[in-house]
This record gives sequence, structure tokens and C-alpha cells, in this order.
Amino acid sequence: MSDRKANDAGRAGTASPEAERSLFGEILDWMLAPLLFVWPLSIAFTHYFANNVANFPYDQSLRELVATLSRQVQYVDNKPVVALHASTRALLRADEIDSVYFHVVDESRKLLVGDRELPIPEGTGKGNLVPGEVYFRDIEFNGQELRIAYSYLLDPQLPDKHWLLVEVGETTEKRTQLANRIVASVILPQFIIIPLAVMLVWFGLSRGLRPLTRLRHTIEDRDPGDLSPIATRRVPEELEPLVEAFNEMLERMKRNVEAQQRFVADAAHQMRTPLTGLKTQAQFAARETDPAALRHALRQIATGVDRAGRLVNQLLTLARTEGGELGQQQHAPTDLTQLLREVVEDWVIVALEKRIDLGFESPGPAMISGNEFLLRELVKNLIDNALRYTPAGGHVTCRTIVTEVSVLLEIEDDGIGISEEQAELVFERFYRVDDATTEGSGLGLAIVQEIASQHGARAMLRPNPRGKGSVARVVFSAWHPPPPPRPPPEDYAELYRQSPPLGP
Repeated sequence: MSDRKANDAGRAGTASPEAERSLFGEILDWMLAPLLFVWPLSIAFTHYFANNVANFPYDQSLRELVATLSRQVQYVDNKPVVALHASTRALLRADEIDSVYFHVVDESRKLLVGDRELPIPEGTGKGNLVPGEVYFRDIEFNGQELRIAYSYLLDPQLPDKHWLLVEVGETTEKRTQLANRIVASVILPQFIIIPLAVMLVWFGLSRGLRPLTRLRHTIEDRDPGDLSPIATRRVPEELEPLVEAFNEMLERMKRNVEAQQRFVADAAHQMRTPLTGLKTQAQFAARETDPAALRHALRQIATGVDRAGRLVNQLLTLARTEGGELGQQQHAPTDLTQLLREVVEDWVIVALEKRIDLGFESPGPAMISGNEFLLRELVKNLIDNALRYTPAGGHVTCRTIVTEVSVLLEIEDDGIGISEEQAELVFERFYRVDDATTEGSGLGLAIVQEIASQHGARAMLRPNPRGKGSVARVVFSAWHPPPPPRPPPEDYAELYRQSPPLGP
């Protein structure tokens, strides 16, 4: 375990920055980054609303000052007169922080009372403004921000063009101080809340990712040869798909390991006999002085080498099919009739040497979905098995039978035959029928069964219903081409133009 952790640490030391990214850091970034982005926005919004809150009471105060100053205006002989009492003037000048300015002017911009330097609004006339209503504007005056409340007065007995403008302006120092206090009262606690939130998020993530750490330790502590599935009893719901996928991978690895172990055991068991025979023949040839006997021994050695080579090829094919190496290749539409014809042509010479009539029958194409290489191995092993157990002068017939839903591959012979009991056992590895007098490894039909299962097919061997011999049959699902795409819709616009109009 220590060596493995040391290797993991060594790999981590040379890993790329992308590989060093942790799930904890990724989640933490996605949680804190929005917080750090929203914080400046929060400050900006807080400042905006703080200014609005600070303006409201001081605007109300300016509104009252405008109303107080407006009440001091009287009309004597249709002429405006402003009798500004000392108390009113003191009220207007009572602010200790901000500077307050006021004045009353008529429609000709003549100052009736107040500060002459206070700016008058741009334009002339009250326009669409409602008399007696207080309005506000902000200007820069003597290098300071100035908030002005103003109102137009109108005597009902005078023409509309005779109006008075009442204005009261105040610098914004008190507003700024109040807004700053509001912002500070909101922002300063955040300097405590946000670090506390980061700590709580860190703690929560550490607790939340603890099952993932526990799962990692569970995997690390397993024995290298332990391929049993991981229990999902204490696994969180979000990790169950990951654990299930990992268990499926362990199951595939277990099958592959078992297939490799079977292959090693089978190879060790089966190769022992032919290698012992080859050694015996070589020792016999080494002691032989008669040229004819020596040639016979060499022929026996050559025959033994061929037998051993065939056994090795079958073992390798079986190991590759059981391990799924060949089955993982993509299946494609294949004409089984054409494939069977080509394999039969390859075996004609072997059949002639054994004086066996090898025939081929087929009504036409037989389309299935499969791996062409594996299907050739399947057909080759079936024909080889039939030729081995058929005596000279016998017949072997290969055919395909096509139905609506299935394609049948049949290899019929009139050889030594097979019993019902043996028919259930022949697809096991290294099993050979009791009456067999020919040489073989007993792997051919095991390969056939494995390839058939990878194609979703069923392989069987039964006594020949026509007499002696047997019939090997593999039932595949028929492949049908997908339906053609629908033709494009007709040009409804053209049909509409050609159709008669509706209505009168």
C-alpha cells in the first residue's frame, strides 16, 4: 500500500495543471466566484439606495422651506410683496453644516428677495409646470453640489403670464454623510459575514465530500486481486451511478481475468500431450538409422506440429472471442449465403482429399447483422467438424434457409452421428463424442457457441432426421433494411394557387 501511495505521489508531482484540479476546488470556485462578483454589485446598489434614502428627509425639509417662503408672498394692488419675517430668515439660515440659498423672482427675473447669485432654471416661463407644486433639480454651484427645490406661484386674479419663482437651494454635505453612514452600516458587517460564509462553505464542502473520500479509501484499500462489486448501501444517491458503472467495469474485468485463466489452464492441459508426442518422435528419430523409418518419424513430427498449430489457433480464437476482443468490432449487414459459398469453396480441396461430397444449397441472399470475420470462423469450424466425423464416400451439405424473421445456417452430414445426450455436451470445451475415432481438440463447437452468442443466435447439433449423421444449425435474426425516407411534401402553395377560390 505504501508503494502504491508513493507512486501516486510521484505521478501527482509530474501531473499537468489540468490533472491537478480537484472536485473540491472546482465546487469551491463555482460557489465563491459568484459571491465575489455579486459583492461589488451589492456595494453599488447599496450606495444608490442609500443616496435615495438620504435624499428623502432632506428633500422634505427643502419642500417645507419652499412652502414657508411661498406663504410670505402677498399681492398688494396686483403687485407681489414678500414680507420676510426675521424668524423665517433665521429658519432659512439655521443649517450649521450645509449652506442654504433662497430667492423669489418674478417673470422678468427681477429679484424680490433672497440671494441674487442663486441660478435661475434655464428657459423662461413656467411652461407646463403646475403652480404650487414643488420640483427638484441638482446643479453645481461655487464648486459644490447643490440640491434646489423650486415652485411657481400664480395669482388667480392676474394673467397667466405673471408668475413668481420661489427657490431654496442646499449643499449636499449632510446627505453625503448620511448616505455614507448607511453604506457603512451595511457594508462593514459584510467584512465579517463573507469570510464567515467562506469558512462555512469550506466546512460544508468538506463534510459533503466526505463520502467521496470514503469511497476513494475503500477502493485504495482493496486487494489488487479483489474484483468483487462495491456495496452501494452507504453511497450517496449522486455517487450511485458512478459506483454502478465501476462495478460493471469490475464485472467485465472479472470475466476477462477468468477467460485468461481458463485459457492458461486449457493451453497448459492441451499442449502437454502434443508436445510430449513431438518430443518422443524427435527422440525416436534421433536414434533411428533406417532412412525409411527416419522419414516416417519426420512425417509424424510434421503431423504433430500441424496438430499443435491448429490447437494453438483454436485456443487463441476462443480466448479472443470469450474476452470480447473480436466481439467489440462493429456489426454490419452481411449476406450469409455469399459468405457460406466462399467458405465452402475454400474447403472443397480438403473434402476431395477425404473423398467427401461437399455440397452447397441456398434459395438466395440471407441478410443478417454480424461480424464477418467471426462468422467465417463459425462456418469454418462447423464444416471442419462435419468433415472430420464423416467417413470417405460420405456427404456434407451446407445450406441457408431464409424466413421472414430468421436466417438458418445448416451443416448436414451422414457421418458417425450423435446421440441426444451427447448433443447437449458437444458445445463444451474439449468434449469429444465417445465414438469419435478422428483426432481433434474439442474446441471447434465451443468457438461456434461463443460466436453465436455474441450475435444473439442459437447453435445446436442434433441427430440427422433423414438417417445417420447429424445436423448442425445456427439460428440468426434476419436483417431488414430501414424503410426509405418519406418523400418531400407536395408544394401546397402551388396547389393553393391552382385551386378554385372559396366563396362567391
